[in-house]
Amino acid sequence: MIRVPAGLVVLVGPPASGKTSFVRALIARRRIDAEAVVSSDEIRAELFGGSPAEAGSDAADAAIFEERDRRIVARLATGRTAVAESTNVTPQARARLIAMARRFDAPVTMLRFDPDVTELLQQYTERGRTDLTAAQIRAYAAVMARDAGADQLRSEGAATVHDVPGRRQRTTPVQAAALFSFA
Repeated sequence: MIRVPAGLVVLVGPPASGKTSFVRALIARRRIDAEAVVSSDEIRAELFGGSPAEAGSDAADAAIFEERDRRIVARLATGRTAVAESTNVTPQARARLIAMARRFDAPVTMLRFDPDVTELLQQYTERGRTDLTAAQIRAYAAVMARDAGADQLRSEGAATVHDVPGRRQRTTPVQAAALFSFA
């Protein structure tokens, strides 16, 4: 059993890598409360609903991440765990989150989702996503490979880094969720 301390939990992985399925399994198994999860995709849907053109603008991204940060800070300020569910594959995205955690002396745990590109594209196709292209998925995977290795994440300020098993390890999201417990 992998124990994750109270603090900031940063999910790191390309779109379609299994982050949302994993989080849903954690919630279903009562490993974390649904309120602990701060999802940029859910915030995008809350703020912009059925307006894909508006939701994809730079102004929309700024509003989404401002709201995400507000929710994370609110949880960390009261000593509760916050799970940052977005891709977080770039050092810049993670630096913003780590700075928030440091304000509250909260430990940062990073959970890596790193399927190979073939598996990633298969999951992307199975989910029928229309918001991204296969080329964009490949680009996210390349950034992940280049900028989100475990040593890199530790050097940026993660107290601990864990790889979340997936298809390559013949592990379902429910099985992966069973491996983790949260303080």
